[in-house]
Amino acid sequence: NKTNLFHHSTLLIEASLFHSQNFIKPGEQEAARCDTWAQLIERGCMEEDIISPKNDFSSSKNISLSNTALDKGEPIQLRPQEVNLKLRPGLPHTFTLDFQRVEGYPVDLYYLMDLSYSMEDDLRSIKTLGNELFNALQGITKKGRIGFGSFVDKTVLPFTNTNPEKLNKPCAETEMYCQPAFGYRHVLSMTEKKAEFESKVNKQRISGNLDSPEGTLDAIMQAAVCGERIGWRNSSTRLIVLTTDDGFHMAGDGKLAGILEPNDERCYMDNNLYSKSNEMDYPSVGQVANQLEKNNIQPIFAVTKNMEKVYRELSKMIPKSEVGVLSADSHNVVELIKNAYNRLSSKVTVTHDALPDNVRVTYTPLCPEGGPSGDKGVCNNVGVSFNVTVTADECMQSEISFLIGPLGMKDKLKVSLSTLCKCECENPVTVDSQYCNGKGQVNCGMCSCKAGFVGQKCECSIGEKDESSLRAACRKDNGTECEGRGDCVCGICQCYTLPGGSTYYGTNCECENESCEKFQNKLCGGGNTFWNGKCRCKNCECKPGYEGTACQCKKSDEQCRTPSGSVCSGRGTCKCNQCKCMEGYQRPYCLTCPACQTTCITKGKCIECLGFQTGPFSKNCSQACTSISEFKMVETLPPGKPCDVRDVESCRVFFAIKQLDGEDNYTAQILKTRECPKLPNIYAIIGGSIVGVTVIGILILLFIKVLFTLQDLKEYRKFMNEAQKTRWSENKNPIFQEATTTVANPTFSGE
Repeated sequence: NKTNLFHHSTLLIEASLFHSQNFIKPGEQEAARCDTWAQLIERGCMEEDIISPKNDFSSSKNISLSNTALDKGEPIQLRPQEVNLKLRPGLPHTFTLDFQRVEGYPVDLYYLMDLSYSMEDDLRSIKTLGNELFNALQGITKKGRIGFGSFVDKTVLPFTNTNPEKLNKPCAETEMYCQPAFGYRHVLSMTEKKAEFESKVNKQRISGNLDSPEGTLDAIMQAAVCGERIGWRNSSTRLIVLTTDDGFHMAGDGKLAGILEPNDERCYMDNNLYSKSNEMDYPSVGQVANQLEKNNIQPIFAVTKNMEKVYRELSKMIPKSEVGVLSADSHNVVELIKNAYNRLSSKVTVTHDALPDNVRVTYTPLCPEGGPSGDKGVCNNVGVSFNVTVTADECMQSEISFLIGPLGMKDKLKVSLSTLCKCECENPVTVDSQYCNGKGQVNCGMCSCKAGFVGQKCECSIGEKDESSLRAACRKDNGTECEGRGDCVCGICQCYTLPGGSTYYGTNCECENESCEKFQNKLCGGGNTFWNGKCRCKNCECKPGYEGTACQCKKSDEQCRTPSGSVCSGRGTCKCNQCKCMEGYQRPYCLTCPACQTTCITKGKCIECLGFQTGPFSKNCSQACTSISEFKMVETLPPGKPCDVRDVESCRVFFAIKQLDGEDNYTAQILKTRECPKLPNIYAIIGGSIVGVTVIGILILLFIKVLFTLQDLKEYRKFMNEAQKTRWSENKNPIFQEATTTVANPTFSGE
């Protein structure tokens, strides 16, 4: 019985092996073994022979969740902690991630305060609220610690007055308690001692600067990256409470002060002061958000009403952050912190760190108020679960790992991911399988041949021949082996079968009969039925009486004949009962050629030669002008605009030309009379020239005479003017004494 059972089992194995090996039909390529499950079953592959790798999931670390924060050991809030995934490309895998916030989980709160002059009353309130702040923290957790830091702005122009006196006392003259200007100062590391907190805060004094925006992002960055100085614990909820009444400077603003070095996101603390404040630019919002997320810090922005909108926009860009509105003197800051912490702790946002391009992770919240699936999962509850779906779109060369966890929490899930890209075939170990002609071993249904043998079934013995030279014989023009349509066996292409049932053929499998042009959805207007034609090596062979690229036309020239009876005017061929004209000529009958050069120009020299035996072709007119098969000398030309050309004697020759059937065949009518220009009258020209020269000479002489006359007239007038100026005066000289003295009697009356 045992022998019979063993024999029966062996037969079943051999039968199954024989079936899997002979699944490929003659002429089919081995790639046909790869298909969908349904297609393989339909084509006759036995179900037990189908190898379809499935995703493999295992959890290497899965510690139960903690209920409370124990004194010993770190509490567990996320489960599982480590998983291994082996994924088939394109096949997603989903697993469940559980999160439960531990009651009494430690909290580290860092109070970061703006100490610019406008926050003077707020500082006074904080000095009196230390006890309330500690009581509120104790209400949240018994393991709470608090630290303190302050900031103003960079101590360079135009942010701060750099006058030595103003740097030392940047506040108003009436302000007695004012500390020198500074960028960011770490005041108190995390402590559980209330008295130490109150003591340090009471020593704080107000400071000041010039502009309204402050160095807020500088302070947040240093508080996030200087973990050892601040005193952040490894297992705690980390909070930064920022109080301010103004906006903030960001990356690029440092250029106003000539600070060009970008922020490098590193810690620079010297005597608890930010030492690179005046050397390094402000960080960008993205840099701050990245470091807060990287260090699991959740900021709470406690700002005045006028700044609420600004910081709510900032909060949208920083995950796990909250905004609260301060009263005028910050007396409500304790209540604000409690409310903001409750909002932060009641919402769980799960996401992942950076992923390769070919890996996708989506989250589906398993809570009543959970949203749709996406690259983040959000639930408002203390204990929640998420369905995590991981998909690898492509094969990966090596294993990768990434972290998944809630924002603002240290707890992370480590996912180790690799891909299943190899088919693990389990074949009976047969060194010399008969399927491979005793020359190889079956591997996944295909033959792996011994050295010196090739072929689908190791049927080809290459002996001492070089296999590469055999394969080169299967390449046309050094291209693809057998055009990718067959297997090269002993230097000869064995072509594959097409889906339609026919096969590739030709020396390099370059031909097939299924891709010719179709007419009415039929190959060559009928294909193998030989209605119009047959497909032969990608080209249609038409039946007599049919033509066209798809044998779609009956041979006929009825629509191609001109009224004179010629086919396409002798300037084209008739295809599918339509003229296919020579270049430039137009359908339907190839009569006109708008783009061709006009015959009035091209045939002008021949017209001169034929009609009047002159011109450049006069000596060989009959040979040079064969294109004009017939011409006639006429008294009058037919109606229409005639052509004309000037001959060697400058006479105008008029003619009419008409194109006959054919490419270069014309008939012409030439007007007997030419229009020649009249000869000039030589005597008239000579006489006219003499008269013209004479007239011009006379005119020139007259012009010269007029110039001389005008010049003389000008000189005469000048002479007359000078002559008038030389006349003697008729008045007497006052110093002249006449020889005769005349005495007048004053008493003589004249009588």
